[in-house]
Amino acid sequence: MKPIDRNVTTKLFAVAALAATLMGATLLLERTAKVSAAAPVGIKNVVLVHGAFADGSGWEAVAKILEKDGYTVSVAQPPETSYADDQKYTKAAIDAMGGPVVLVGHSYGGSIISEAGNDPNVAALVYIAAFALDEGDSCASIEQALPQASKAFKPDSNGNWWIEQGHFAADFAADISPAESHYMAISQVPISTDSFTHKVTSPAWKTKPTWYMVAAADRSINPDQERMMAKRAKAKTVEVNSSHVAYMSHPKEAAKLIEEAATSAHVNE
Repeated sequence: MKPIDRNVTTKLFAVAALAATLMGATLLLERTAKVSAAAPVGIKNVVLVHGAFADGSGWEAVAKILEKDGYTVSVAQPPETSYADDQKYTKAAIDAMGGPVVLVGHSYGGSIISEAGNDPNVAALVYIAAFALDEGDSCASIEQALPQASKAFKPDSNGNWWIEQGHFAADFAADISPAESHYMAISQVPISTDSFTHKVTSPAWKTKPTWYMVAAADRSINPDQERMMAKRAKAKTVEVNSSHVAYMSHPKEAAKLIEEAATSAHVNE
């Protein structure tokens, strides 16, 4: 039996130690990469605000993408019973996050965030086919200045407005599945006349960084009005060939825009 070569043994131990070190470093890098992916840089909280005739459930696909990418999401549920009520519920959602947020509004939700966005915890605004109202503007005044294509908006005797169910899919949600648009039509939340006609007094987009998604095939807000409002707000703007529910038919694009706002906006330490 040959004696053990101590030099060979030492080399083997050195190789084994090096392999263990490299494996540990690889595992550490993998863990770091995973942590980086799960913890977005910048603002980590997002509040999503629905618009008229809808509720927060339409944000589901966007919320799932944001959560997968490491964001904390709250879907506000303003009742559309009055502008004051809608502000109250949206501000409660902002306060509950306990830190800086990106505040996102769709449609009438844009009117809501134009005032609620003055909350000091709101670091950025994102409008999705929404009313980015100026001082003295209301949703009604924007619609009257350059009317939308739809003629299916009707008032009832209780001071609320509805979309006629037979026109809901074509005029509001033409590019989602028929089953989804039908359910939205029969479960729609009417908007109060007060909410629709309330004039904004202090638009937050004048002091907060702003992003805007234009829905080019929108029949509920005239796309040219969307472009005007985005330009007026000096918003970083993208455009999608979408019906009014761009956040539902283009959730990836909507989430991408929100994440751009979250990673770009300045957060005070």
